[in-house]
Amino acid sequence: MQTDTQAVRVWDLPTRLFHWSLVASFATAFLTAESEKLRDVHVLAGYSLAGLIAFRLLWGFVGGAHARFADFLPTPRKVFDYLTSLMNGEPQHYVGHNPAGAVAIFALLGLGLVAAASGWAVYEDMGGHFMEELHEVAANGMMAVVVIHIAGVIVSSWLHRENLVKAMVTGWKNIRNENPAG
Repeated sequence: MQTDTQAVRVWDLPTRLFHWSLVASFATAFLTAESEKLRDVHVLAGYSLAGLIAFRLLWGFVGGAHARFADFLPTPRKVFDYLTSLMNGEPQHYVGHNPAGAVAIFALLGLGLVAAASGWAVYEDMGGHFMEELHEVAANGMMAVVVIHIAGVIVSSWLHRENLVKAMVTGWKNIRNENPAG
């Protein structure tokens, strides 16, 4: 049985550049966190992360259709229904972000803001040990969400038979002609 597909532009260039730049800046900051020798690299990566998040917050209101927060606001009901559909083996399909992915996005943005602000405070010698701990907890929380996000991308790509990583590189998804949830 063959299913008709249609190529749909989902991710605009600014969203894709943001995504992969955030990956690079967070990975750099995380990997240089314990090195005094690479402290300047760590700080620069943190400032880059903060600037990227500021851009994404703005882009969430003025960007393309699937980049706007209104397109994927994760209400508790949407998240519950989506996770239930996964467990029932009939996952709801979304052209843009699914509700679980939306939760990950908002968690990454929030934790990124906390990590950047607390990192700046630590760099400026403000807040003492508490701020150092807050910075570390936020960064580790971000890493945990990244791991969950990657697992979700793998599972969703498999369940929907679509390459989400390719879509985040090219901007295009091949959508099966069905009635998508969103």
